[in-house]
Amino acid sequence: MGKNCHDNDQYPAQPGNEFDTVGSTATNVADGFTMVAVGDLILSRPLTKYRHPGLHEIIEILRGADVTFGNMEMNIIDIRSFKGSPQAEYGGAYHISLPQIGPDLKEMGFNVVSRATNHTLDWGVEGMRETSRVLDESGIVHAGAGENLAQAAAARFLETPRGRVALVSFASSFTPMSRACDPAGEAPGRPGLNALRLAKSIVVPAEMLDNLRRVRDALPDAQPSREDPNRVVLAGVTYKVGEKAGYTFEPDVRDVTNILRNIRRGKQFSDFCIATNHGHEPGGWSRVAPDYAQSFAHRLIDAGADAYVAHGPHQLRGIEIYKGRPIFYSLGNFFYDPLRTPAGADMFDVYGKDPRMDTDAEVTVDEEAKGYPTAEGFVGAVSGPVFYESVITLGRFEQNKLAELRLYPLELGRSKRFANRGIPRLATGLQAKAILERLQKLSEPFATEIVIENDVGVIRP
Repeated sequence: MGKNCHDNDQYPAQPGNEFDTVGSTATNVADGFTMVAVGDLILSRPLTKYRHPGLHEIIEILRGADVTFGNMEMNIIDIRSFKGSPQAEYGGAYHISLPQIGPDLKEMGFNVVSRATNHTLDWGVEGMRETSRVLDESGIVHAGAGENLAQAAAARFLETPRGRVALVSFASSFTPMSRACDPAGEAPGRPGLNALRLAKSIVVPAEMLDNLRRVRDALPDAQPSREDPNRVVLAGVTYKVGEKAGYTFEPDVRDVTNILRNIRRGKQFSDFCIATNHGHEPGGWSRVAPDYAQSFAHRLIDAGADAYVAHGPHQLRGIEIYKGRPIFYSLGNFFYDPLRTPAGADMFDVYGKDPRMDTDAEVTVDEEAKGYPTAEGFVGAVSGPVFYESVITLGRFEQNKLAELRLYPLELGRSKRFANRGIPRLATGLQAKAILERLQKLSEPFATEIVIENDVGVIRP
């Protein structure tokens, strides 16, 4: 399946894996430090002023932690005064929230959010900057987007009574034009997100690879060359030989080096460092993380991360405890509010709608039904319950070690009217049991034991 991130010849050694001249990679928070982490925040309206059933109990959990993290997958703009425009290249939907979302998230308890996602530049640089302004004014620390790569990749810091927290955010799934870059000579830097580029290859059995080679050689532009017998490039797609069909990913060495450096720097200036990635790979249909994910996650922890939170496929994946630090391979959706308007003319075109006759909501319904695959591999996310089930994770640290990780199962109102879906409440009974048992099974490959106690999953390393 190709090299992974453990290969010493692929990634240069990083200093500071144990101790260096400026500090240690050990967790350094006061006893009782707590971290709440959830998945994607896809929300278009403020919620705290309304009586959404069950939301109050969830907010109590969010507010009770020293650091409360979520992935900000929206742009925050007021469309009435906004000077930018929806981009031709966008992340699958034009995620948009009202400006009141910033203070509302703060009131719920969120104090750090990641910004690097496939939606970072849905509304251009103007949308990215306006979102930053609202979050800054709301007192929410955010990382992953900036005026150049150095700013987007840098750790951002939160002060808490039990220790200083650093956040480093990056995305492996992103629109190509949203990738930030640094200045070079006379050329200025480019605003955007902190990217982890992945080289994707398709793995096929040997006989399939031979057939692909014949197709390639039969094309009019075929050129004879000395090549790897286990690899074929056809129409820009790389195929590699393997036992069964699948996908393999190789992270870009330059991006990995930059991310590890910023993790190391973030930890040098903090007591607790969170690394977070927004990635869909190998696809939203998969409950299993891509093949590079585990070894890469271990490198992040070794570089100084105290927790690694992944999100993006809109469903739960497994949990691993590595060297006493939690690794969440996907926390699914926390908010999945479908009222994302306006949709943008390009989305109307994609789903065959006419803005003179059809509404933004009708586009969104189609996008939900056709745009996302279910966990079973068929299109139609609206019919897939896993997209409306997730967890709140609450980690407690004692003596600089993870003492306990609690998993509160959530249901996001899939059975409700479409306009009222996506607001979480604690799951109970059979539904809670089903969510936690699914997470138990997904975590088995990592030798993670999850005990179910009174509708709550508990991990005690």
